[in-house]
Amino acid sequence: MPSHRYLSAHDRVPLPLTDRIWPTRRLTQAPLWVPVDLRDGNQALAEPMDPARKRRFFELMVAMGYKEIEVGYPSASQTDFDFVRLVAESDIAPDDVTIVVFTAARRDLIERTVASIDGIRNPVVIHVYTATAPTWRDVVLGRSRDELRQLILAAGEDVLALAGDRPNVRFEFSPEVFNLTEPDYVLDLCDAMTALWDATPERPVILNLPATVEIATPNVYADQIEYMHRNLARRDGVILSVHPHNDRGTGIACAELAVLAGAQRVEGCIFGNGERTGNVDIATLALNLHAQGVDPKIDFSDIDEIRRTVEYCNGIEVHPRHPYVGDLVHTAFSGTHQDAIRKGFAEHRARATAEGADERDLVWRVPYLPIDPADLGRGYEAVIRVNSQSGKGGIAYLLETEYGVELPRRLQIDFARRVQEHADAVGDELSAAELWALFESSYLLGARGPELVHYRIDDEQTEVTVRVDDAEHSHRTDDLGPVESLVSALAAAGIALEVLSLHQTSVGSGAGSDALTLVEYRSAAAVGWAAGRARSVLEASFAAVMRAGAHVAGVGVA
Repeated sequence: MPSHRYLSAHDRVPLPLTDRIWPTRRLTQAPLWVPVDLRDGNQALAEPMDPARKRRFFELMVAMGYKEIEVGYPSASQTDFDFVRLVAESDIAPDDVTIVVFTAARRDLIERTVASIDGIRNPVVIHVYTATAPTWRDVVLGRSRDELRQLILAAGEDVLALAGDRPNVRFEFSPEVFNLTEPDYVLDLCDAMTALWDATPERPVILNLPATVEIATPNVYADQIEYMHRNLARRDGVILSVHPHNDRGTGIACAELAVLAGAQRVEGCIFGNGERTGNVDIATLALNLHAQGVDPKIDFSDIDEIRRTVEYCNGIEVHPRHPYVGDLVHTAFSGTHQDAIRKGFAEHRARATAEGADERDLVWRVPYLPIDPADLGRGYEAVIRVNSQSGKGGIAYLLETEYGVELPRRLQIDFARRVQEHADAVGDELSAAELWALFESSYLLGARGPELVHYRIDDEQTEVTVRVDDAEHSHRTDDLGPVESLVSALAAAGIALEVLSLHQTSVGSGAGSDALTLVEYRSAAAVGWAAGRARSVLEASFAAVMRAGAHVAGVGVA
């Protein structure tokens, strides 16, 4: 490994702080969280969000309780501009939510940004950024320190001239790549901007100090933030913000130490999407506070619905080991861990009985579970699943190796419960063939109820006919995919369900294998799974949805 090619952080940027205070401090309250999924996260997607996904994501963040949301880069794309206009012309943003718009430090882009916010009644922050680090000045911008300072102040003057008279508008400045910029230079820039914008406690300026590319241990970033916190002019008129990235895998620690060092505001993405290794994960940060007894001020009580929405909007699945939200984070495969967790639950219930208290009100001390899964809207199926899989030879592994079928994690949990019941009934281990037979009877076969009579798909319209109780119902839809159209047809026939996730796999391998579609659905009664098998993916998907419809209708399905 040619490690000699890389300079340490200490060789790349001066670090003047020597009498640091942050190591003596504790996290006792949540900072202001600012999700940047709709801008920074969105620009990191291979397929950026369309307007419908952006709106769904925005509505999720509002429902969770975020009070300041960066909604886009309106001068960079028409989609972002149009979304800011949607905020201006609709009521999707509650009055107490601050809208942040992002722009580079260039007059024409600032003009376009200011035009996008016309008519917004909410508080608005115009966020101006410019890279300031030496390499960026020399290689990217071709500007000296003085030239770049003039450019930044000119942009500040443009923002002030175009929007300074709007009482609901405040300003934010980001010296991009702050963590690689000379401390004296970035301090001078920030002080010049707060003086220009007349930062006061009544109309504070946000100074956002990004670790744009993470290059040092978290304590170095904390030192840099504390240096700014202690030396900024007009400190009482400044909201000190941080924006860590995760290139070294320590973005969470950087943010936590930065708050100890004086940061009041944290920009990041829910579950950490972003360029390269991502932005800091503000969901993990918030739940880390929750696990220490500090109110995070954000509602994660239905974390699976949050995950489903984020996965849908980003088009990226959350890793099963992702902190707090992953499918496996409450699962232990080790027998000793299982035993400790089981005993912990028993002690918790016994303590609640002895004290005459609600189990949800007791101090949590179950081994290996940092927080109660119920806090996040989860049951204890993951722990039960461990017992059902331990000693069963690996249900998912057998189905994959013997039949080529890959089950998503949540279906593994549901199926493991059925395997446990069946194994207890027969009192013996189950072979791969017996597992497959149980899978077929549970999710694939024996559905009697609604029938798919006919469908037609063209470029403009989908037509679906279903038969329910001997009556045929035809349904036509525009701008919907085939599966969504079939769900709409069933709803029109009185069978309402929502497809939460759809997974494609196959039975066997090679050209002769059948497609297998696995559908997670929700009805008024419960969340369940159904499967469909056919020669084509489309036919298998239709079959899975029809079996789900049969289950919802309560006809002939176990």
